[in-house]
Amino acid sequence: MAIKANLLIDQGSDFSTEIDVLDDNGDPVILTGFTGAAQMRKHYTSSTSTAFNVSINASEGTVTLSMNAATSSSVTPGRYVYDCELTSSSNVVSRLVEGIVTVTPQVTR
Repeated sequence: MAIKANLLIDQGSDFSTEIDVLDDNGDPVILTGFTGAAQMRKHYTSSTSTAFNVSINASEGTVTLSMNAATSSSVTPGRYVYDCELTSSSNVVSRLVEGIVTVTPQVTR
């Protein structure tokens, strides 16, 4: 089952958040061989999306979602949905995190 976490992105700014992937004992999960993908959309059935960059630190058991300032500046302020999925080396896909993204408007351009 996916973690629920809401995100706040300032339009026109660099964004980054780190997710610790832990087992039932609270120990880091070794993520060797995993790949990740994450997107945000205006609503679940939207045909357009904005992708997050996903980096995995396999030995630390962390996943980082990020977006550069150029990408966030192209996103219209408002409320979005997102999720991040991890795919194992044996092609098993699991949803790591999901939630709401709020993009606040940029004033300085």
